[in-house]
Amino acid sequence: MHNNRRDFIKKSASVAALSIGGIHNASANTPHQVRKSLTDTSALVQDAGMQMCLAYFWGIEPYKVELAKQMRVLGAVGGISPHMVGMNDKPNWEYSVIKAVKEAWQKEGLQLRVIEGPPSLYHKTKLGLEGRDEEIENFITFMKNISQLGIDTVCYNWMPVISWARTTMDRPSRGGALVSAFDIEDIKDEPLTEYGKFTHEAMWQNIEYFLKAVIPEAEKYGIKLALHPDDPPIDMIRGIPRIMTTVDAFKRLIEIVPSDSNGLTFCQGSFASMGGEDEGVDIPAAIEYFGKRGKIHFVHFRDVRGSKNNFEETFHDDGKTDMYRAMQAYYDVGFKGPIRPDHVPTMARDSNEHPGYSTIGTLFAIGYIRGLMEGVSHSSS
Repeated sequence: MHNNRRDFIKKSASVAALSIGGIHNASANTPHQVRKSLTDTSALVQDAGMQMCLAYFWGIEPYKVELAKQMRVLGAVGGISPHMVGMNDKPNWEYSVIKAVKEAWQKEGLQLRVIEGPPSLYHKTKLGLEGRDEEIENFITFMKNISQLGIDTVCYNWMPVISWARTTMDRPSRGGALVSAFDIEDIKDEPLTEYGKFTHEAMWQNIEYFLKAVIPEAEKYGIKLALHPDDPPIDMIRGIPRIMTTVDAFKRLIEIVPSDSNGLTFCQGSFASMGGEDEGVDIPAAIEYFGKRGKIHFVHFRDVRGSKNNFEETFHDDGKTDMYRAMQAYYDVGFKGPIRPDHVPTMARDSNEHPGYSTIGTLFAIGYIRGLMEGVSHSSS
């Protein structure tokens, strides 16, 4: 991995040297002409053709939005919040609410590209409880409504009751930056939830029931459903099984209802934390497998250190994954969808109010990701 990163640095240095030589040899050029000579490369496409986004799970954050526009990261990822648009009396799957939320982002100069954490997909559906058919009908209505508003990607998960889980939110990392971490030893004695204990097969039956009901409707409306891996990818938490914890589980998923609408969110950190210390997932190979089949609808670009039972988040350049090879894999399979940084460290003088979403950490991540994108574009041109 480190050799590949050194190769990438060498490649980048070579590109930089050529650019500097171009400036020196064109000393008579105007600044505008110099800039054009550096950027007018017909073989390169902005962000390698992918749709750079940021996550906004707490509504419109003016400072973050301002920085996003300055970085030209104009895609927004978030939920549908009636509160955000002063429509608390209406359900979040209703057309008028979704329209108002989309327009609120448009007024900020951003485009709502992905609904992450969709309406009406809750415990009843995931646990197979009474009332799930009503939830599913409302979810289908939601898909119809977003399709009419030009939104086509939905990131969802199959983690009822206990969703994303960490046991530490402020572990010191490089230079004192704070990261989230998980240690299974910290939760081994926790009691069952109020819903009791379920089997893995029951969870598979529930997701099959859901997919068979919604995928035909998703096809009708042109919606791409992108299932996120369980995070952490362990066997069970407090009696609730985790079934989306391996590459093989996702291979099974896409075969339940074969369809262009039935795909996944390739969360690199979640896939990287699958397996043990010495038996992890080959991230580029997994990207190639699902990407060649057109199943990667959305990407969370992040990294970890450790295994599924004990891991911590890292800076994008400090984890276990060869990030250059990962980006090369997305490029090679022709991925053109939305991609966002995920779970960044909280850096000096920034707030840890929302762990994983530090503004300064996000700036570092965008620069790193965009550098990789330009690197694979250059190497492939």
